Amino acid sequence: MRKIKPMSNALAQSVIPAETSSVPASAGRLTRVGVVEDNPGLRRSFTRLIEHAPGLRCVGAWADGKSALIDLPAFKPDVVLMDINMPGMSGIECTAQLKQLCPATQVIMVTVYADSENVFQALQAGACGYLLKRTASSEILQAINQVRSGGAPMTNEIARKVVHAFRRASAPTGPQVELTQREREILELVSQGFVDKDIACQLDISYHTVKVHVKHIYEKLHVHSRFEVMSKYGQGQGVPRMSQAAPMPAEAKLP
Repeated sequence: MRKIKPMSNALAQSVIPAETSSVPASAGRLTRVGVVEDNPGLRRSFTRLIEHAPGLRCVGAWADGKSALIDLPAFKPDVVLMDINMPGMSGIECTAQLKQLCPATQVIMVTVYADSENVFQALQAGACGYLLKRTASSEILQAINQVRSGGAPMTNEIARKVVHAFRRASAPTGPQVELTQREREILELVSQGFVDKDIACQLDISYHTVKVHVKHIYEKLHVHSRFEVMSKYGQGQGVPRMSQAAPMPAEAKLP
């Protein structure tokens, strides 16, 4: 893996091996920041922005989550700017694994995705902030300082979506809906924060099958994201009762 060299005395295009640009723990009060972004232009922009900001130091920039997980723990970054949609491993999955390796590292998602499901999954994975890529540079720097002070920065548009999602989730649900036994099992796992891939492994069914069941659950419960599911059914409210319909014959069941 090749990394962007810190910008203090070099051009943004310069690259050096990761291990030669490590920032020692004795770097004083500098906040060590890592960047995980697959877009080369944005990667350079974020690196340049951080290196020219007082009190910040860019420890490195990675183009994908797998490479970042190999190198980032050694740098012990205080904050990581994380993209969501990257090749091989999503930023959400990378965040979850990074938080296991470096619990003290604060992750800020910086992405083009503004839907509430991505927001909620990112927060569930351990992110403490969520910004859109069109966010002004000054606000990104402010967000880095906020998370270092215990804050949870969000773009205003994202914050509104979170608030609206909570309001929809807390609204009266009306008549009790009925779910099949399998839908109830999947709903239980979704409400606990499991993603589709993990649910498939736990129930020993295919990923496609889980996706189909989740779609049916959303339709029956009139929700649109995992955020709403967890808000409604992840706080001890229980799950809808099971349908009394006869089970499907084996040959008609989903794979």
